[in-house]
Amino acid sequence: MSAWLYTALVAAVAFERLAELVVSKRHAAWSLMQGGREFGRRHYGPMVVLHTGLLAGAVAEVWLAHRPFLPWLGWSMLSLVVGSQALRWWCIASLGRQWNTRVIVVPGLTRVSSGPYRWLPHPNYVAVVVEGLALPLVHTAWVTAATFTLLNAWLLSVRIRCEDEALASLQRA
Repeated sequence: MSAWLYTALVAAVAFERLAELVVSKRHAAWSLMQGGREFGRRHYGPMVVLHTGLLAGAVAEVWLAHRPFLPWLGWSMLSLVVGSQALRWWCIASLGRQWNTRVIVVPGLTRVSSGPYRWLPHPNYVAVVVEGLALPLVHTAWVTAATFTLLNAWLLSVRIRCEDEALASLQRA
């Protein structure tokens, strides 16, 4: 895979993220109109910066450090990227209007326990972790993969704690 093709892949992921933001904005507006309460506003900005940095860093590292494409690594990581996207959209579909990129809880709604939420309390973050490691490694951008993984581990410790506290008010289906 050439650096140009890899850049196109990252651009496609960026486009997917923009589509998520459109859905998220619509769902957040609905949630707030239903009396939803937002939690964790302070960590949202750093989360946006980190995820944007993942995309920019991966491309920059490939071009500036002349990272090679290693087929045995690249193709396996690409399969993980595709799988993480599938898992992410399964999460979005399972949560329906309750999904958005912020932590907004609508009082009286039932906590979703279908789809991937049958098995894991936060399956979307499995997708984020896998994608954050795999996307840079498609083209051996290991510095970006390691940096994102470490910073994301810290951010997820904050985010998951915030979500767990916010979701505690919802009843299980």
